[in-house]
Amino acid sequence: MREHISIHVGQAHGQIDNPCLELCCLEHGIQPDGQMPSDKTTGGDDSFDISETGAGKHMPRAVFIDLEPTFIDKVHIAIYHQLFYPEQLITGKEDTANKYAQGHYTIGKEIIGFMLDQILKLANWYTSLQGFLVFHSFIYSVSQVSTAVVEPYNSILTTHTTLQRSECAFVVDICHRNLNNECSPYTNCLILQIMPSITASLRVDGSLNAD
Repeated sequence: MREHISIHVGQAHGQIDNPCLELCCLEHGIQPDGQMPSDKTTGGDDSFDISETGAGKHMPRAVFIDLEPTFIDKVHIAIYHQLFYPEQLITGKEDTANKYAQGHYTIGKEIIGFMLDQILKLANWYTSLQGFLVFHSFIYSVSQVSTAVVEPYNSILTTHTTLQRSECAFVVDICHRNLNNECSPYTNCLILQIMPSITASLRVDGSLNAD
């Protein structure tokens, strides 16, 4: 099966993708230590987004990138932290303090070289690499939950940049009038259903991904 590397950029998307990884492991029967008791073979590739080492450990074909170390530190202590190698978790030394220009033009550019080197190392592990899936999320702020004055400006500037580079976009809005629920604790779990859906034809055997 052809291989894809998923690149997850930023904390907003990472908060969604962490439970998505747990869902993916549940679908494939992978335990938190990377083992799959039901799998009889080792060193094979059972899915386009999961690879298996010669020792029988399964690991996601994914890279997490964030300028601020806080989110990556949470991945290190998450339930499935044993699935990742250090090269897959890339972080900067400081955040942008809610300044779009600082992340886009200065601090963000400082780690691009290191980020590309780490992705190249990961790509060299595979023999039939077909492409990359880049995931990035951003939030349109509202006055009720806004944490910074410049959040609307950041959203507008990010939207303008994303329009030039995005090939598939999903806009998710919070339903205020029908659910009668001011604060939903499972919002991320609803959003994460999108990712398994758009990659289902690649993850499941079928005519769409047959060579």
